[in-house]
Amino acid sequence: MEARAIQRTARQSPRKMRLVVDLIRGRAVNEAFAILKFSKKGAAKQISKVLLSAVANAREQSRKTDARLDEDALYVKAAWVDEGPALKRWMPAAMGRATPIKKRTSHVTIAVATKE
Repeated sequence: MEARAIQRTARQSPRKMRLVVDLIRGRAVNEAFAILKFSKKGAAKQISKVLLSAVANAREQSRKTDARLDEDALYVKAAWVDEGPALKRWMPAAMGRATPIKKRTSHVTIAVATKE
């Protein structure tokens, strides 16, 4: 059984999010939650919410199909971060000029599955 969760336009740059996602890819869900809980990165909180949603989606999917689900057997099958739309802002600069600032966003996708 496989389930996934997606968070769109998370207000963190994809480069920073990928550092955290790389830590949990392929790990057991319980181990992934432990890694995210003790991570110093700010993106870990958002990614743990997406992982929690993926586990809940797996639980709901198993309930609908009357399949047995052992949540301890779940692992992070796939996890990736795509770039979302960038918010374009301007910052005042010297001599009356303005410099552009791109506030980047991310799309986070996490898929969990049971080990066969």
